[in-house]
Amino acid sequence: MTITADKAVSDAMGAVKPGMKLRTPPTFDTVEEERQYRKQQLAAGFRLFGKFGFSEGVAGHITVRDPENPELFWVNPFGMSFSLIRSSDLILVDHEGNVVEGEYPVNRAAFVIHSQVHEARPDALAAAHAHSLYGKSLAALGARLEPITQDACAFFEDHGLYDDFQGVVSDLEEGRRIGQALGRYKAVVLQNHGLLTVGATVAEAVWWFITMERSCQAQLIAMAAGTPKLIDRETALRTREQVGTSFAGWFQAQPLLDQIEHSDPDLFD
Repeated sequence: MTITADKAVSDAMGAVKPGMKLRTPPTFDTVEEERQYRKQQLAAGFRLFGKFGFSEGVAGHITVRDPENPELFWVNPFGMSFSLIRSSDLILVDHEGNVVEGEYPVNRAAFVIHSQVHEARPDALAAAHAHSLYGKSLAALGARLEPITQDACAFFEDHGLYDDFQGVVSDLEEGRRIGQALGRYKAVVLQNHGLLTVGATVAEAVWWFITMERSCQAQLIAMAAGTPKLIDRETALRTREQVGTSFAGWFQAQPLLDQIEHSDPDLFD
């Protein structure tokens, strides 16, 4: 999928003027180059999840479709620490949970959830899910994010709520219901469980998860301190068009991806 930087977004994010350079998603000459890039981005996403403390035992997964075979997706090996995953460790899985390429097994919940999310959302190249502390805390309330900060406005009227927790996700029917709750949105709160985000790139899905988690933290802190003041609907929608677009998600992830590539030289081994 091609992601472009429209004028409103680029101006809001960096006052871009004629002659200035603005980073945009790369293009590729071969499917092999694009596959390598997607796997490197996926591995970097896992390292970021590790840095942010999103790991909880063996729970959590990020997926990205294969560019040549979009019905297959790359995912983390079951039981491997987010902080140690390299691009060469990733496994390729089909929607039935069969490992097509790789040396490790797949987390059943990963293919049950992600296969159905990808099925429900052909436009979503990547999906991210983890049991992060503040995400699962807000999820325990069965609550959505409120428009109380600029960052939270990225999710205003653009995230769902799945309120039928049935234990560890192990059957495709529950995966389908999660996909339905996600709908057309960029994210869904899984009640009593955690958060799930999607994007047209790995970077976008990862960024939505990171900023959604931090927005959950801000909302919980504000609720504990008093009654948060809501941003009015018109302003929240306008802000979403500035910070909540596909390009904005991709672009805001770039400093973090640059940082992890610099700090973790073994990432692309």
